Amino acid sequence: MEVSKELLDKIKKIKFFVMDVDGTLTNGKVFYSKNGEELKIFSIRDGMGIELLRRGGIEIGIITSEHSPIVEARANKLKIKNLILGSRNKKKDLNDLLNQLPFDSSETAFIGDDVNDIEVMKFVGLSACPSDSNKNVKEIADYICSKPGGEGAVREFAELILINQNKSIILPENW
Repeated sequence: MEVSKELLDKIKKIKFFVMDVDGTLTNGKVFYSKNGEELKIFSIRDGMGIELLRRGGIEIGIITSEHSPIVEARANKLKIKNLILGSRNKKKDLNDLLNQLPFDSSETAFIGDDVNDIEVMKFVGLSACPSDSNKNVKEIADYICSKPGGEGAVREFAELILINQNKSIILPENW
C-alpha cells in the first residue's frame, strides 16, 4: 500500500502503539448472559498484529474508559503492561503514562473509534480509526482502516506501521 510522504514521516517515528478497546479491539458489542455476565469478542488476528509490533520493537498500550476484567484479561494474555482502565480523559492519562516512558507523543500511534478518542488522537503523532468509526473521528484520523473494529483494524494499522518501518510482518519458524 502506498502512503503519502506526510503519513510516512509520521509512521517512521512510531515507537509506542496505543489502542482503545470497545469498537477498536472489539466490534463494540457487549453480550450479557442471563446471570449478568458480560462477554466481548476479540480478534485473534488483531492479537497477532500486537505480537508483530512487539517483535518489531514497538511498545504496546491500552487506554479505555471501561473498568472491565475482560479487558484486563485480554491485556494480560497479550502481555500488555501499559494498561489504563476507567479513563475519563485519555489525552491526560496518555500524557501521564508518557512521562513514565522513554517516548513522547510524536512517537506514539493511537487507534480509536468514538468521540471520547478525538482529543488523544489529536495529541499523538499518528492516529487511525476502524472503518466503522464515528464520522467525527474519521474527519481527524491520519489513517482510516479498511477493516471495522474487532475485525482486523488493529492488525491493519499495525502492519501499516511495520511495513513502512521496513520491519517484518512474518514471524520466524520457531517463535
